[in-house]
Amino acid sequence: MYKVIVVTDPENADGFRLAGVTVIEVDTKEAAREQIRLLLEDESSGIIALNESYYAALDEKTIEKIDSVYRPIVIPLPIKETVELVGERRAYLARLIHRAVGFDITLRAREGE
Repeated sequence: MYKVIVVTDPENADGFRLAGVTVIEVDTKEAAREQIRLLLEDESSGIIALNESYYAALDEKTIEKIDSVYRPIVIPLPIKETVELVGERRAYLARLIHRAVGFDITLRAREGE
């Protein structure tokens, strides 16, 4: 059985633990990069989620490996500053959709939002 693993900072770790996933706490982007490299080689890794700022700090070789493997799936998690503004939320969601389906999709707000 594959595991869902979250690589995050100590401030957010407990919330993910309460959700019942495996959590790896890191304090720096360098530590996050090293954990991702190790988890990419771990056969039990199914989904790896990490703070978007940690994802952005991954080196090109690691990103290429992530893009070329079927499993594990590596996804960035939005950090509070990324999703506070409505326009930023839409842009963030558009990036996630593009990554998942390979197409740009325009998101419109519903009436009243």
